[in-house]
Amino acid sequence: MNHFYSAHIKRVKQYTLVIIAAFFTALFFYAQSVYHFSVFSTASGPKAIYKGERDLALTFNIGWGDVRAEPILDVLKKEQVPSATFFLSGSWAERHPQIVERIVKQGYEIGMLGYGYKDYSNMEEQEIARDISKAQEVFRKLNVKDIELIRSPTGHFDKRLLKVGERYGYTVVHWSLNSEDWTNPGVQKIVSNVDGAEKGEIILMHASDSAKQTAKALPLVIRTLKDKGMKFISVSEMIANSKAKSEEIR
Repeated sequence: MNHFYSAHIKRVKQYTLVIIAAFFTALFFYAQSVYHFSVFSTASGPKAIYKGERDLALTFNIGWGDVRAEPILDVLKKEQVPSATFFLSGSWAERHPQIVERIVKQGYEIGMLGYGYKDYSNMEEQEIARDISKAQEVFRKLNVKDIELIRSPTGHFDKRLLKVGERYGYTVVHWSLNSEDWTNPGVQKIVSNVDGAEKGEIILMHASDSAKQTAKALPLVIRTLKDKGMKFISVSEMIANSKAKSEEIR
């Protein structure tokens, strides 16, 4: 009888160990599957995202001009890039509604650069809020709905934009990799600036008229990154259901 109970207890222990091992294995794979993204944040909470962990997000700023955006949209269509995020200033969108419509029709995400393409780091909170409100009105008139992302037009920002963005319900988006295409350094240099991209990068490019070489460099950029097995997603897709790693910004 004692032998029976000993064998029974031994089997229970074995089953318990198996269940525990299975639990921690499942927990490990779940943790590996969760997206993490990096943020700049204030001590109390508002955040600016600048990097994810999986896939890549191509982002394009447009603040002025009418000749560069459509060739870039042509390239994205030809190279079969399913997702990208365009950050538009309200003043540009107001003057180019047909291009805004095309961005939406091609299935790309739209984020906001405020209205006047101003340096938010030199503005008070109330000024930032007015600029954003003016841009909101433009996008409402253009029937562009559900904009959730905002980027500082010049890339310079501090806790004032983070607080205003949070107040309006926007996620502030920076970038982790700068193509420097707006400096027109040459097609190959633009490609080399991004060919070291790792998974999770938010790549900054431009479709304003100052970026004269972007449309020529973009096919090479896309093919180079595809050859590395990268998948293109929108910024919103990158941050959906994610956890954050923070760096405080003042």
